[in-house]
Amino acid sequence: MSSAPPPLDPSIAPPGTRTFRDAGGIPADQWHADQNGETLVPTHCCFCGVQCGMYLRVDRAGKVFGVEPRNHDINRMRLCPKGINAYQQVNHPDRLTAPLLRRSRDEPFREASWEEALDFTVAEIRRIQAAHGNDAFGLLGGASLFSEKTYLVGKFGRVALKTRHVDYNGRLCMVSAAGANKLAFGIDRAGNPFSDILLSDCLLIAGSNVGECFPVMTQYLWGARDRGASLIVIDPRETAIARTADIHVALKPGTDAAFFNAVLNVVIQENLVDKEFVAAHTTGWDEVRASVADCTPEVAADICGIPAHQVVQVARAFAGADRAMAWHARGIEHHSQGVENCLTVINLCTATGNLGKPGAGYGTITGQGNGQGGREHGQKSDLLPGGRSIANPEHRRQICEIWGIEETELPPAGTSMMEMVWQMQRQEIRGLIGICNNPFVSLPNYATVKSGYDTLEFHAQFDFFLSETAANAHVVFPVTTWAEDEGVMANAEARVVKHNKAQEPPAGVRTDTWVMCQLAQRLGVADKFSYAGSREVFDELRIASAGTVNDYYGITYERLEETGGIAWPCPSTDHPGTPRLFEGGRTAHPDGKIHMQAVEWHPPMDPYDEEHPMSLTTGRTVAHFLSGNQTRRLGALVEQTPRPWVEVHPSHGFRNGDPVRVVTRRGSEVFPALVTEAIRPDTVFIPYHWPVPTAANALTIDALDPRSKIPEYKVCACRIEAAERIDEVPAPPAPPGHQAYPATQVSRTDPLPPTSPQGRGTAERS
Repeated sequence: MSSAPPPLDPSIAPPGTRTFRDAGGIPADQWHADQNGETLVPTHCCFCGVQCGMYLRVDRAGKVFGVEPRNHDINRMRLCPKGINAYQQVNHPDRLTAPLLRRSRDEPFREASWEEALDFTVAEIRRIQAAHGNDAFGLLGGASLFSEKTYLVGKFGRVALKTRHVDYNGRLCMVSAAGANKLAFGIDRAGNPFSDILLSDCLLIAGSNVGECFPVMTQYLWGARDRGASLIVIDPRETAIARTADIHVALKPGTDAAFFNAVLNVVIQENLVDKEFVAAHTTGWDEVRASVADCTPEVAADICGIPAHQVVQVARAFAGADRAMAWHARGIEHHSQGVENCLTVINLCTATGNLGKPGAGYGTITGQGNGQGGREHGQKSDLLPGGRSIANPEHRRQICEIWGIEETELPPAGTSMMEMVWQMQRQEIRGLIGICNNPFVSLPNYATVKSGYDTLEFHAQFDFFLSETAANAHVVFPVTTWAEDEGVMANAEARVVKHNKAQEPPAGVRTDTWVMCQLAQRLGVADKFSYAGSREVFDELRIASAGTVNDYYGITYERLEETGGIAWPCPSTDHPGTPRLFEGGRTAHPDGKIHMQAVEWHPPMDPYDEEHPMSLTTGRTVAHFLSGNQTRRLGALVEQTPRPWVEVHPSHGFRNGDPVRVVTRRGSEVFPALVTEAIRPDTVFIPYHWPVPTAANALTIDALDPRSKIPEYKVCACRIEAAERIDEVPAPPAPPGHQAYPATQVSRTDPLPPTSPQGRGTAERS
């Protein structure tokens, strides 16, 4: 006879669980943990573009101490490893809590008052601009900032600094997709919500390691698979998602345009084109059809290093499905042909009539939390709020009227983030403020980046941890985390969601908004920057975007709280938002049509030769985010993935953990080998979340797409060779008198690659 089940008495706990329950682990009545004095604050994750809903757990003292998944319809109670650990950064021992200042890089940092740090910064701005002109000072923002702050970055740069040199780190992320979207559709966002994936009969994922970079998005792929959808993955690596695909095309890095042109060639030859859709809704079809006529499967097979029959398989599977969708990410965007790569995917979707319908469409998967919203409201060098062009006289007039400045006062377009570094080297830019970015890890060709920043006469950074870039600055302003302020972000669907403030910031810490307003007041434009907080900025942003393709006017904080998110455009407060674009085949171009673009493949910018016969490609891993400034300080994430590695094919003769030197024309570094059949023999992969001497981006090339100005991170020529000793991972920088939180740094010394199965054959550590 089985024993009776234990009584459901919260005072009775198995050994070892009482501490958890005493900390607030008992399920709360009506989702309120009142019995422990705990508050659950609804918000969203600070990391990737999925923007999972979560609750931050706040104790009696008003401090964030934990997280619970939230049953938001984006993530349905799911969180990835980063989301589960994100709360730990809020009250982390490494937090900056006072401004840091030094008048020369030869001096050590010292803590300074806010008044001294602000006054010194303004004095340096005035000194540099008086001697060399307004454009001698630059501003770089970030796509992990709330949209209110990205709006302020653009306004602050052009109204307070009066400089044309304003850009942001989304330049390293989404701009190729943005450029393609604008050319083809006249609007820059994904065409379909995630929920449409569940209705698709065929999913094509190109250049996106969804399982590690956007883990919670995987539920939508699995949902489609459960109802019978086929899955096509285009990626040089056999990622976790690729292992489950019906067709995995492991093409050579840098050959995407040739592949998709060949797929379209087969669609045309086998009479799989949706001729009625193309005739009614497109321009440029004749030019596109002619451009792919000679790009046969055999031609693409030779360029891409794949079997020709895979081209035919993909064409038949995608074009033969009743409803097909294509999603892509950095894998096809981080190229000198990034915009054109994206256009070839758009051409395929258009030719097969897979746009603007439930289960049929096209989307770009945003990397940063506000990668979508961060490029909409003016911190990009060529754009003004609402996605307006800074070169358009009518757009300039509209924004000048809202901002209360003369049209002659608004600077012209500036240059891109990487181009600004080159201008620093040439002393065309002599001063810089950076907000929410870490170029010393995230930009390519580290030697060039370090040289450019070292040439600056003055450099200030905003951050809540001391990043590698901030550690090189003259002034560091300690600012809030996402949990200490409120604001909105737009996720990969272009769904605007609301982040709520969960706790007060530590003493001595201020919001990015407050710091920009204080600097603006000292620069003589106090009347243009008199915001009390995010809500006032958002109200101005709504007005500034009204009537544009990026219309936020109908979105309010109250509506976001009530609905859980609204997809723009949303022109009025009774408008439901626009989750799906292009219904009826209509785009945002004045003629309403899809403007198809002919593309001719060209090879990557870093040529192969006998010295550099292989391809190096880079990307993210599930435990870390972007430059790692946040995640390399969180113990569980460091323990899961303490260091970078190099993925190599077994044919090269290495064993797991062997020191492997990767050599490019920019330099060399030594990583432990992760030996796996999940990568092409002619390709190696390194994750990029760490600084020198273990920085993948010390090796990558700073070649740019001529239209989007995105760097070609995803392919450069390299060679590999045996080495004696693996390069050591440095601890994150720490402010004066501190060291990096030791509890999170122990595993950095592990010389072996991760044990988690990143691909076939990677669990072995001997």
